[in-house]
Amino acid sequence: MSKRTMNFSCRGLLLMAVLLMAACSQRPSNERQVGAQPRIFPDYVGVTVPVDMAPLNFAMADDSVTRIDVTLQGVNGGSLHVNGTYADFPLEAWHELLQRNRGSQLRVSVAARRDGRWTRYSTFLISVSEDSIGAQAVSYRRIAPGYEQYGHMGIYERRLSDFTETTLVDNAATPGQCINCHTSNGGRSNEYVYHARGEKPGTFLLKGQGAKGKGQDPENIATEDSRDLIGGAMVYPGWHPGGRYIAFSTNKTSQMFHLANAQKRIEVYDASSDVFVYDIQTRSVLRDTLTMRYLWAENCPAFSPDGRWLYFVTARRQVYPTDYQKECYSLCRVPFDERTGHYAGAVDTLVRAGSDGIPSVAWSRPTPDGRHVLFVVTQWGYFSIWHPEADLWLLDLQTGEHRPLDEVNSQRAESFPSCCSRSRWFLFTSRRGDGLYSRIYFSHLNADGRATKPFLLPQRNPKDYDLRSLYSFNTPEFRLTCNK
Repeated sequence: MSKRTMNFSCRGLLLMAVLLMAACSQRPSNERQVGAQPRIFPDYVGVTVPVDMAPLNFAMADDSVTRIDVTLQGVNGGSLHVNGTYADFPLEAWHELLQRNRGSQLRVSVAARRDGRWTRYSTFLISVSEDSIGAQAVSYRRIAPGYEQYGHMGIYERRLSDFTETTLVDNAATPGQCINCHTSNGGRSNEYVYHARGEKPGTFLLKGQGAKGKGQDPENIATEDSRDLIGGAMVYPGWHPGGRYIAFSTNKTSQMFHLANAQKRIEVYDASSDVFVYDIQTRSVLRDTLTMRYLWAENCPAFSPDGRWLYFVTARRQVYPTDYQKECYSLCRVPFDERTGHYAGAVDTLVRAGSDGIPSVAWSRPTPDGRHVLFVVTQWGYFSIWHPEADLWLLDLQTGEHRPLDEVNSQRAESFPSCCSRSRWFLFTSRRGDGLYSRIYFSHLNADGRATKPFLLPQRNPKDYDLRSLYSFNTPEFRLTCNK
């Protein structure tokens, strides 16, 4: 070995030693103990997570904290230690620790450095569920909040076991177009529909679509004939589990602004709306007066997991916009025959508007076991993301009882619940963080209808991603498969 090479190697080793010493110096020393649990963002204190969820990276809520030191200790063994400006857990080590402690708990010890001094907080617990998430990804529309103009937006897919995000549909190629209201066929990433407004409106069906747009071109199924037949566009979709049928609403949507209500900035209402079923095979619209009544507004369709029922909400049409506060929806369902593609009986009202402290119902989603229905309750209307009082409720189909899901509700708007078809996990959006932006939360619902404390969709650097982001997450749903 030459002298020059030896000198270079020595300098490299010296540099590594200096870096290691610097890293070690960041470890807490002369720390003071406090009896309180740490205030962290996101709030993961006491949550329950699936064993296959991405790392719950977090930071201290206090921006004056310059460094944190975190140790995870598994009750069933294993540990993980990180030290940095935020807790950034290595992916492989995180999943190994969760697998080892499936059905058990992790003890989380946090120390924070502020003004050059370290503070050690009381330990808190994270529970690891026996029940895996059952889905590979979650899809969502990410949009900058606005009223009149459509900015950059798209539909994206986020892998749940890590932080990988894939673009499904982006309006960058079609400026001025609003992309929304998407849903997949049984959670499959390569088959879904979405609605678009603006310069090139329509409802688009994608089958066999892969990553980066590979696959067949989207088919606009909202033809002139179908629009004439249903009296409008094909908007909010609900896919039948058999894959042949999609229930849609057709809406004539308007909006207005509140001048004196600081809590409610905007009101969205429909001059008219109906629910109908579209047959993919025959490319035909199945109309029925049971869900297309002239004096009533039907909306928010969703099929049951077994395909035997179509759930929807309905309200008596009002004089708009003056009587928008009288637009109160009831939750109903009608039996559906997959063989004939028609309704097979009378409409059943499950939750009547104005009864039992429920003014208006929206966005119902039955659970996979057929026992419960998640739905949103607001003071009026159905556009719950603009209603801070909007809460999730739960209906027990066996007993007929319903209650607010207080375990997951906040003082801000909860909306858009969605259930995973292969587990008891569900997700929803909430504006609990700042009242302005909707973000995605997860919770686990047991067989008796009790939910765990919700947790925010993990991000690699949560403060940088969530608190500095100017985007909302809307209409999320689980994806059983994901683009590679």
